[in-house]
Amino acid sequence: MSLPKTLADDVARNLVMVAQLIDDDPEQAYAYSRIALRLASRVAAVREAAGFAAYATQKYAEALAEFRAAKRMTGNVDLWPVMADCERGLGRPERAMAMAGEPEVAKLDKAGQVEMRMVAAGARRDMGQIEAAIVTLQGPELASHSVQPWTARLRYAYADALLSAGREDEAREWFGKTVEADKDASTDASDRLAELDGVEFVDALVDDDDDDEDDDEVDNDVADVDVEVAADLDDDEDEDDEDEDDDNTKH
Repeated sequence: MSLPKTLADDVARNLVMVAQLIDDDPEQAYAYSRIALRLASRVAAVREAAGFAAYATQKYAEALAEFRAAKRMTGNVDLWPVMADCERGLGRPERAMAMAGEPEVAKLDKAGQVEMRMVAAGARRDMGQIEAAIVTLQGPELASHSVQPWTARLRYAYADALLSAGREDEAREWFGKTVEADKDASTDASDRLAELDGVEFVDALVDDDDDDEDDDEVDNDVADVDVEVAADLDDDEDEDDEDEDDDNTKH
């Protein structure tokens, strides 16, 4: 659907703000998405952006409605995994699992299929089926040495599932493999790995503050000593002056 140029420019500016803010300030991104939605609710890209902004702020019912609208407008199945994850967010993991078995999944590209697998594994975990979640994540993509944009997230999900199942040694191995693939540090795998290895990080700023306090205490102690010494010297001088006055009186 085409829009008048002025209106199209206004919509585009709001969508740009959504894209720029959605990671760091999702609430503000959501606000911009609502403006775009009021201006052009019949544009699929606007509905999709509004869906992601709602999803980022955990408004899952609203996000699901927007994704469904975008899918109806385009016929595209790319949003299928995130729609299933919205079902999880709404406390309906069974529906997410049902979506994982629908024909739409076969139409997804490799990245979409991996994403769907992670959503399905999350749904299994929601239902307390941790071992089934682990099996769901296993596959050629997990075993591959090739690093793809989704590799770190897949390995992380697998490591986290293993840890939840009490398989700590395997979890440590896969958190390590996640770190190898996570060049952009998009996960906290390195922290999780360090935690498993018993490594504790010390806040250098706190230590500096403690050192400053210790230095202040030392300086105060020195100052107190200086005051005491000065007082003693004053007392000695007073005594000397009194002795001289006594001698002068005698003479």
